[in-house]
Amino acid sequence: MTTAMASPSPTTQRAVAFVSARKPAAEALGSSLADLVGDPDAFATALRHGLEDLADPEYQEGVQYVAPGIGQVHGVRRPLLAAVSRGFRHEIRGERATQLLFLADRLFREPHLEARWFAFGLLEQTLAADSERTWQLLRRAAREAGDWVTVDDLAHPYAIGIAAEPYRWAELEQLVYSPSRWERRLIASTIATMTHGNRRTGRTRDLVPTALGLLDQLMGDAEPDVQKALAWAYRSLAQRDPEATTAALQRQAILAAETADGHRAWVVRDSLTKLAPGEADELRARLAGIRRRSGAPSTSAAATTAARFGALPDPINHPEPPLT
Repeated sequence: MTTAMASPSPTTQRAVAFVSARKPAAEALGSSLADLVGDPDAFATALRHGLEDLADPEYQEGVQYVAPGIGQVHGVRRPLLAAVSRGFRHEIRGERATQLLFLADRLFREPHLEARWFAFGLLEQTLAADSERTWQLLRRAAREAGDWVTVDDLAHPYAIGIAAEPYRWAELEQLVYSPSRWERRLIASTIATMTHGNRRTGRTRDLVPTALGLLDQLMGDAEPDVQKALAWAYRSLAQRDPEATTAALQRQAILAAETADGHRAWVVRDSLTKLAPGEADELRARLAGIRRRSGAPSTSAAATTAARFGALPDPINHPEPPLT
């Protein structure tokens, strides 16, 4: 007996048709941008106008719904943005990293976030050839991030860079004390991204123990945006090392139960889908009745340490040195 597959919804059908009809134009836009690599202002203008033509008002509305306060977006669907990047990469093979870095620097000043997301792809390409200046821009992007979509996109070049140069774990270690919830979310998002099996990120030495140590410092964070990324990271790590991840979540569950810590309990519960059923049931039972309380302060080790040294300045206000 065969089971009939459900037909795609009208919304999905429309999205597929929209992307299919505009994908050639998106790739052509990317190819045409290669002629403007030496003129960052002209490049940014051409990209902006091209993205305006590829925008879908329905998708723009959807993005603003799932990421309230995200800021200005054209509303370009992800497959089309990927097609623009693909067309550009095809034409600029062998281009000097310096040119791409100055393009990324210019795109960071564009008002719409798609330009910034496009720039993240450029920084993935420059990491190997010019890691120091690339990290200068990646750090700036982290300081300026103001929504989870941008943070989770930024996690990709962060993950690639750390995999290539493991001492770059320090880039995440210093963010555990950040007053910005987006910088703290970036830690967990990067860890989750590194476990996806990508050959450039998934073989980092000591990935699991190092990652679990960072997550341990953040557990108890009061921000839901951070908590969601923490659970994502634990679920991802559980697929790489279920024993170590289960043990880490057991420790956190014990602490949450002893202190009625709803922040920790929420993350543990949201991480259980990737654990063995029996172990997940045990943790779920241990946390029964422990819920998040609105307005409850962070209980994380990182927050405690940061408070001991006084409030840190908001990273968004740090003066930005010019790219040289």
